[in-house]
Amino acid sequence: MRLSSNSLYIVSTPIGNLDDITLRAIEVLKKSDIILCEDTRHSLKLMNHLKISKKLVSYHKFNEKKELKNILEHINKGKILSIISDAGTPLLSDPGRILINECIREDIKIIPIPGVSSITTAISVSGFSDQFLFYGFLPKTEKELDKVLSSLSNQKFSIVFFIPSVKSKFYFDKFRKHFIDRKILIGKEMTKLHESFFRSEIKELQNFKNQLKGELTIVISESLKKKDTLNKEKIINNAKKYLKKYSVKDTVDLIVKTEKLTKNKKEIYKLCLKLKDEKNI
Repeated sequence: MRLSSNSLYIVSTPIGNLDDITLRAIEVLKKSDIILCEDTRHSLKLMNHLKISKKLVSYHKFNEKKELKNILEHINKGKILSIISDAGTPLLSDPGRILINECIREDIKIIPIPGVSSITTAISVSGFSDQFLFYGFLPKTEKELDKVLSSLSNQKFSIVFFIPSVKSKFYFDKFRKHFIDRKILIGKEMTKLHESFFRSEIKELQNFKNQLKGELTIVISESLKKKDTLNKEKIINNAKKYLKKYSVKDTVDLIVKTEKLTKNKKEIYKLCLKLKDEKNI
C-alpha cells in the first residue's frame, strides 16, 4: 500500500476493543511520519499494542491554532501525517476542524480511513429509526440545555448525544421533560469487557443507583407519538359555514377535497353530522 505525500490521513481507531482497528488503518499508521493525537499517553497504548513506533504529536482543542503552522509545514515538505482521536472517528466531537479547513483552503489532499464510531455502533443496536441526527456533547448549563432540547424535540428523527456519566441524573431529568413520548438507549463502555446497554421508555427512565464513570452514548428514538393530522377546530369552523348552504354529504366532500383529508373522511362525516344535529342546521 503506497501512501500519498503532502496529504493528511484521518484515521479511525477503536472505541474500546483494540482489535477493532482495520488493516488499512494499521498500514497507514505504520507508514506515517507523524501521528497527531489528543493524548500521547493514551495513543501510545494503541501504538504499543500494534507494535508501531512513530512520532506522536499532541494535538488537542487547547493547541489547535498554535500547532497549525508547524503541521502544515510538515505536510508541505512531503511528510505523511495522520490524525487520530482518543477513540473512534476523528473530528466527531473531537478537535481537528481548524486543520481540516486550512487543508481545504491550501488544496491539501484529505484522505479518510474509516472505521469504528460510537455513533453508528449505538444506532446499529438501538432498534430505532436509522434516520438520525447526531448532536454530540450537550450544553452543561440548564438554561442552554433546555433551549437545545426544546428545539430538538420538534425533530422526528432519532438523536444521538454524548453525556458524562457523572451528570447522568441532570441530563435524564431533562430527557424526561422534553422527550417523554420516546424511547432511549444508553450505551456504556461499548466494545469493552463491561459493555452494557440500557433500554427504557423515557417516561419510565430511572436514574442509575451507582455512580458511573466515563462517557455515555445516548440514542433517543424517533417520536412515537401519533400526530393528529385532523385540525378539528378548523374542520368545525368550515363545516358551520358550508352546512348553511350544502348538505352534510356535500360539506364533507368539500372539506375533504380542499383540506386533502381523504383518509379522514369518516371522521369528518361524524363531526359534520353531529354539528348539524346540535345546531339544527
